[in-house]
Amino acid sequence: MSELLELHRDRLFPSNANCRDVARRLYEDIKNLPIISPHGHTDPKWFAKNDHFRDPYALLVAPDHYLLRMLYSQGVSKTDMGIKKIHETSAGEPRAAWRTFARHQFLFRGTPSGLWLDHVFKEIFGQSRRLQESTADDYYDSIAEQLSKDEFRPRQIFDRFNIEFLSTTESAVDSLQYHKELRDSDWDGNVVTTYRPDSVIDPEHHEFKEALLQFGELSAEDVYSWDGYLRAHRKRRADFIALGATATDHGHPSAQTANLTTSDCRKLFGRVITGSATPDDAELFRAQMLTEMARMSIDDGLVMQLHPGSFRNHNAWLFDNYGSDKGADIPARMEYTNALKPLLDEFGNHPNLTVIVFTLDESTYARELAPLAGHYPCLLLGPPWWFNDSPEGILRFREQTTETAGFYNTAGFNDDTRALFSIPARHDMSRRIDCTYLARLVCEHRLSETDAHTIANDLTNMLPRCAYRIGDKA
Repeated sequence: MSELLELHRDRLFPSNANCRDVARRLYEDIKNLPIISPHGHTDPKWFAKNDHFRDPYALLVAPDHYLLRMLYSQGVSKTDMGIKKIHETSAGEPRAAWRTFARHQFLFRGTPSGLWLDHVFKEIFGQSRRLQESTADDYYDSIAEQLSKDEFRPRQIFDRFNIEFLSTTESAVDSLQYHKELRDSDWDGNVVTTYRPDSVIDPEHHEFKEALLQFGELSAEDVYSWDGYLRAHRKRRADFIALGATATDHGHPSAQTANLTTSDCRKLFGRVITGSATPDDAELFRAQMLTEMARMSIDDGLVMQLHPGSFRNHNAWLFDNYGSDKGADIPARMEYTNALKPLLDEFGNHPNLTVIVFTLDESTYARELAPLAGHYPCLLLGPPWWFNDSPEGILRFREQTTETAGFYNTAGFNDDTRALFSIPARHDMSRRIDCTYLARLVCEHRLSETDAHTIANDLTNMLPRCAYRIGDKA
């Protein structure tokens, strides 16, 4: 007999009874607010086509790199996970992969993924017992049956989750076909795109040459000249804006920026397109392009998001055989104060620029990012991201940044997920932890409970709306 699956009403709240009571009251005030999800990686095709999801494994496990990396770390092969090699035509049987996942469910005890999964299984799919090897088939059959119903199609789930705004992320060379279909449909769900130009900005990106060719075709510009290349970005950004985009996103290896002369930009770009760029040239080009993106944001109003510091595809063998986004990205040490200065010297005081900065290096929160955001009007702190998107990570973020940046130089919460059904679980976790932090300030008599209620509402609703200019382009 498997253990009962239960979600305690006080999960993630303080153990101190007085603070727990305050946290409960704060949470009751915000728990049913609409979800604002301004940055994520769900598939726009889901909403454009509104087809039934294929099977429980493809929905809940295959797209979730948090799950894949944990399984791989314990010696579970990608084949057993149902992940096909690059040149294979078909993956493994989904039920077998689900059984493998269920057999290793214990690996997620105490992790954020474990919290999210329990929330999804209990609150969305109504499971009464924990997932394990003995319940794997019951889970699979029950969830598959529910997924066959109309109320579990993507648009219906979007409405059920009370999602008011959701942004996906597409590359600069995406056709945006599915966003165009959404625009022309009769569905009123607010799903927009985000401009992610990494593949045409990073000379070391594995798709750079091919992507640059597509970039020229889509923009009808000569992208092998510096001026034409910049015009192509402006055109593509306009295409994204026409489909509701409010932001760009930049996943560079570092936060380095530069502010070169036009002459030096042309020379550097010449080395990039001829393939003669050195690693230092590649870093300098990425750095200059962040400043160019800021210049364009001032003109067209798109909010910049900087997501630096991930060593992508660290496992070379895994990348060569299975491709990217398979759980092999690793955080790297970051520096922001000097790295951002060229961009900030040029545009840091401009009233039309908003730059939301994220990090995987928590040591930079108190030392650099909070002081920077606590001074420059254009800078906001993005929420804990990826490896730090956890109860402890969110709490550490508040503890290290509030004293210098306050709450109102932050951008609220975004879930950054590929897994649609985890969205309410992730937002619920964030709301609970924010209430826990605020309750502590109330109990320490550092904040009135009235102010705590206001802040809790603002963190959930107002701050992400303002940060991402949601509604400005409606």
